[in-house]
Amino acid sequence: MHCEHICSCPMWRSEGPCFDCAFVVTDPQAEGMRGLDVACILCFFSVKYLGTFYPCAVIHWFDCVGDGPDLDTRMWIVHTGYRYYRSRNIQNIAIIHIDTIYHAAHLIPIYAAQNVDSSELRSHRSYDMFCLFYVNKYADHHTFEIAF
Repeated sequence: MHCEHICSCPMWRSEGPCFDCAFVVTDPQAEGMRGLDVACILCFFSVKYLGTFYPCAVIHWFDCVGDGPDLDTRMWIVHTGYRYYRSRNIQNIAIIHIDTIYHAAHLIPIYAAQNVDSSELRSHRSYDMFCLFYVNKYADHHTFEIAF
């Protein structure tokens, strides 16, 4: 059995938050990225309802760009998920059961998509400063088998 630690810390070493990304199963019948979505884990919590314990996570969804991986890199491209609500865009936030979290995900910012002031770049702000990300399927052999 394989075990990973997925972190969600509002303050990491007094430098800022640390929110890991993960693959979330959205369609168990589909293979690869067609059955998975990428999400940033914002918080873990649990709820007890009618004697049943429900471990949950608050997540921020990422949306896939296109119907397949990028032709040059063979990696999927995602962008931060937003939804239109009451005439404005808001972050696509959801609460999920932690059993739907499949594996940790590693995102690489696509630097060529925009100009970023490197003096303002901090690791805890990278999801806010970049618009597009590659889903790194080369992070480890487990991810290589997942993100196709």
